[in-house]
Amino acid sequence: EVQIVESGGGLVQTGGSLRLSCAASGFTFERYAIGWFRQSPGKGSEGVSCISGIGDITYYADSVKGRFTISSDNAKNMVYLQMNSLKNEDTAVYRCAHLQYCEGSRIGSVLHWGQGTSVTVSS
Repeated sequence: EVQIVESGGGLVQTGGSLRLSCAASGFTFERYAIGWFRQSPGKGSEGVSCISGIGDITYYADSVKGRFTISSDNAKNMVYLQMNSLKNEDTAVYRCAHLQYCEGSRIGSVLHWGQGTSVTVSS
């Protein structure tokens, strides 16, 4: 059974940092990819970032490029999203996803979703 579990959300001030964690299990980590999506009230889902199974390919949405960094620890089947210089518009529920693939220019199809973790950026 595939399980995707996020953690690390919370309340942070504008300009602050948070690190989200995603624990994945139930599939061969290196053969797929992991991504982060977010959704805020009144907005559609946005693909934020992804990383390939062996960690050699990453993708970032323009809205987070230069501020967010995705990384993985394959020994632990963990993916992290380091979020720096947070803005009010980063407020959203962030969901981790098991992906078919991750390319430098796009995020592959979602195979399984995590339950999400809430991030609130407040000034």
